[in-house]
Amino acid sequence: MRQGEIKGPGEAETVADPQRILETVFGFPSFRGPQEEIVRHVIAGGDALVLMPTGGGKSLCYQIPALCRPGAAIVVSPLIALMHNQVSALRQAGVRAAALNSGLPAGEAGRIERALRSGELDLVYVAPERLMLEGYLEGLARLQVSLIAIDEAHCVSTWGHDFRPEYRKLARLREVFPGVPRIALTATADAATRRDIVEHLKLGGGRTFIASFDRPNIRYRVQPKAPGKELAREQLLRFLKREHKGHTGIVYTLSRNSTESIAAWLAERGFDALAYHAGLPAALRAERQERFLKEDGVVIVATIAFGMGIDKPDVRFVAHMTLPGSVEAYYQETGRAGRDGLPADAWMIHSQADFDQQARFIRESEAPPEIKKVQLGKLDALAAYCRTASCRRQLLLKYFGEESGPCGNCDICLGMAREAPAPLERDAGAPYDGTEPVRKLLSCVYRTGQKYNARHVVDVLLGRRTGRIEALGHDGLSTFGIGRDTTRTEWRSIVRQTVALGLLDLGPGVHGALSLGKDCGPVLKGQRAVELRRVKKRRVVPSEWMDDAGVQTASESTGEDESASDIYMPPLDEHIFQCLRALRKRLAAEQGVPPFVIFHDTTLRAMASLKPSTLWGMARVPGVGATKLERYGKAFLEEVGKAKDASGGA
Repeated sequence: MRQGEIKGPGEAETVADPQRILETVFGFPSFRGPQEEIVRHVIAGGDALVLMPTGGGKSLCYQIPALCRPGAAIVVSPLIALMHNQVSALRQAGVRAAALNSGLPAGEAGRIERALRSGELDLVYVAPERLMLEGYLEGLARLQVSLIAIDEAHCVSTWGHDFRPEYRKLARLREVFPGVPRIALTATADAATRRDIVEHLKLGGGRTFIASFDRPNIRYRVQPKAPGKELAREQLLRFLKREHKGHTGIVYTLSRNSTESIAAWLAERGFDALAYHAGLPAALRAERQERFLKEDGVVIVATIAFGMGIDKPDVRFVAHMTLPGSVEAYYQETGRAGRDGLPADAWMIHSQADFDQQARFIRESEAPPEIKKVQLGKLDALAAYCRTASCRRQLLLKYFGEESGPCGNCDICLGMAREAPAPLERDAGAPYDGTEPVRKLLSCVYRTGQKYNARHVVDVLLGRRTGRIEALGHDGLSTFGIGRDTTRTEWRSIVRQTVALGLLDLGPGVHGALSLGKDCGPVLKGQRAVELRRVKKRRVVPSEWMDDAGVQTASESTGEDESASDIYMPPLDEHIFQCLRALRKRLAAEQGVPPFVIFHDTTLRAMASLKPSTLWGMARVPGVGATKLERYGKAFLEEVGKAKDASGGA
């Protein structure tokens, strides 16, 4: 596939529309949050700084423009593991991608560079050290470069927590590639770090896009550390046994010795636990990282040497036995949990001795006095977070400049005086007369032409002036903005209930377009009332406390736009889901790739809910793009069919 050229079914012409690429290549019906605005800005040639939480879809912000603009995109990435995962996932989606790093076998780098020069690649991931080699940039400048993406851009800042001196040299990109759009991306940057990124990468003429830092599916929990090493370990064991037995997770600790001893201690107690730190031989580190990525239920006990670049979506917990160095480090490390949008835990224990030790490290470091002052201030902010008596998420978001109300999903909000709270209420609210909002919805579906998905229709109702809405002229419709008195969360619930009542139909294909149902006439004419149940702000609870009918996407549980689709999702069939996971594991083993690069758990859950029986139906499933449909559609359809037969065809 040539970049930006995607053939639709039965079409001879090629298109370079970002919406179509999102649907056809990546299998998602609509953009999330500011993604579309960012994508169109970069396609138009604009520079950008993008701050978006882990799991929020940062990669699509440069991958889609790379497939729309002519030439190959250069992606600066700091870690081999991160490059490998991104390239594997892109190749599964049919995108021509490769990585240049020191871990390549002999001759492979030359082959990739030849493919790059001959126009056979859409994206090339490059380590900053290689990119800044003498003469290397100048050689790339002779090629057609579509854009330059700088991932983990906080590494450029001395105020950040992962400073990499070679990132400072990337300022030369502006001189060597004039007119080529540059997009810097990070999940963690306070105001000072953002200013540093813009200044040192010379992005002053570009735009800054800041998505919400909230990860509503993560439950934040902080406890005082019990005195003594053994009692602290018992705290961890109690947490894991009660809530995460058999789950994949990460336990962070400070020293290399403690990673080894805690991993061995957990292994003696039945956990598949492995130590990871920079002192291990490179081959052993690679082997353990590979196991973590490809297997289920592996617990990595690690120093901060592990994590950045690990893109495993189904990490169910991140536990801190010792303090991270700052709120930014804590946010990034905990953000490795729950990237699939499903419930996850961020659990930490702390003591005054931990704070004293971190302060001593800072004071005894060789950093300049002004840097030490900033780092001690960041440690104070972390102490305030640990010791707060108010909502932890509220304080965490405020640190990054975002205001919010109490979250209902941290230990403070939940009043968790004991280790494991009782299951929380998940039922819908009381019934109410929903006739008027349903009429607004039906009217909007009709006036937009009955060919757009729920997200687009809701955007029109809310009066959002997105680029797509303005291009289609939908901001001039009589239904534009008539639903501003209703929240997005409530509209999503209204859409689902209206589909379930048969007043709206959900069309086939990746769009999931809404159209009027055969019974909607009396409602539109005011001859029939509609009773709905009011959406209730619900708290995310661990999956082991939820029955099949209660398993929801993060957006359904919290009201945030985390899910990849707005389609109505029937209850999950757990048996089909486990059969699909087993099939995915076999296919991944055959190809030597992590299972999640074939399909994320969220995609398998959608399959197990929708139970498609045709390839057309499989194309509706969020996360199933054209290449994956061709490559895996038949096998997963057959597995769904076999699993349905085994369970009596339900």
